[in-house]
Amino acid sequence: MTSPARTPDHLRNRALAALCACGATAPEGTGWQSRSPIDGSLLAEVGTVGAETVEAAIASSYAAFCEWRSVPGPLRGNLIKSFGRLLEAHKQDLATLVTMEVGKIGSEALGEIQEMIDVCDYAVGLSRQLEGRTMPSERPGHRLMETWHPAGPVTVISAFNFPAAVWAWNTAVALVCGDSVIWKPSEATPLTSLACSALLDQAIADQGAPTALHQLVLADRGDAAPLIDDPRIAVVSATGSERMGAEIGPRVAARFGKSILELGGNNAAVVTPSADLDLAVRGIVFAAAGTAGQRCTTMRRLIVHTGVVDELVTRIATAYAGLRVGDPTAADTLVGPLINSSSYDRMQAALDQARDDGGEVVVGGERVEVAEGGYYVRPALVRMPRQTRIVMEETFAPILYVLTYETLDEAIALHNQVRQGLSSAIFTLDQREAEVFMSAAGSDCGIVNVNIGT
Repeated sequence: MTSPARTPDHLRNRALAALCACGATAPEGTGWQSRSPIDGSLLAEVGTVGAETVEAAIASSYAAFCEWRSVPGPLRGNLIKSFGRLLEAHKQDLATLVTMEVGKIGSEALGEIQEMIDVCDYAVGLSRQLEGRTMPSERPGHRLMETWHPAGPVTVISAFNFPAAVWAWNTAVALVCGDSVIWKPSEATPLTSLACSALLDQAIADQGAPTALHQLVLADRGDAAPLIDDPRIAVVSATGSERMGAEIGPRVAARFGKSILELGGNNAAVVTPSADLDLAVRGIVFAAAGTAGQRCTTMRRLIVHTGVVDELVTRIATAYAGLRVGDPTAADTLVGPLINSSSYDRMQAALDQARDDGGEVVVGGERVEVAEGGYYVRPALVRMPRQTRIVMEETFAPILYVLTYETLDEAIALHNQVRQGLSSAIFTLDQREAEVFMSAAGSDCGIVNVNIGT
């Protein structure tokens, strides 16, 4: 599949027009380069700030928190209501930036922005439900009352694959709870973060809220260290790799701060003999190949009963071979590019290791020529003789490993053998199997799905 005809500056002009429509401009200077994974072209070079600016941001964020925490919850909710309406008005602009900087197809980019709008609606409702409780006391004339208080300034660190939604989930809730927010986005997606921040700044101004209530900090890792280590930061919410979480978690804990870490997912689905295979194939293909495998909830392992594995693999292989891999701005594309060359290299290294471990690549894994400078791959389906080390690691790319089982207990043991416990699924028409998988003796993941993908 070839890219739509365009001028050399086509993507850059679209991105900058969307940025401008949201009321933002890229700060001048050298620092981060926003490059489109569509063809590797430079969208903008964005200036970054140093450690002194980060320290000043923390000080002003704490001052804003001290003012904001005394504002009644429903009035804080009005800010998020205003922000949600701005998101609705600029939904297409933001989706365009997500496609330009991440490579998501149009429907997925629009879906991400809709998630932001939805969480704003949720947070507005939450602003009127920040309730405590009263409890009976054994002392006469005495009352016990529980009241929840705002925590303090919150650092939000977001990853490239959901450059807008993850920030919004954290920020909308933090603001209605009475906290201030400092956002450090991914270096790969500065334009999306600038546009989102500009819209929130507009809502803050419209509602007369403290101007430093939300701040966007474009800073390199070293300069941004105080956002993790400063004792004035009450909560650090970070999304990214397990390696990142293993570094941030102990640093926050060492100063008795609180952390929210959303890290890797090596998500699996169990397919039983009773499963509706038509339904299973649809759920599996979307979960495993969508966003080019660059989601924390991507399906990466498929644990299939020996009685149905051959038929299921044949069906999935046929579906994979027909997936339209190409330019995400084209209407008929289903799988866009990987974010960069490093992601492609890691995928190829994982496939090589799987082959060395006795695995068979049934279909996919090869690079698809779409646009020079872009890294497009056909999603890979790999049959494995056992759950090897590479299968138990998360490779942030579209690789689906197929394993087999004989008994449900064996399938659950395989499923729970990895250390990541994010999302899981079972495809079955047997109510007892579904109940076992959802029970304490079943999936150890935070999310358990029945007859739908991870």
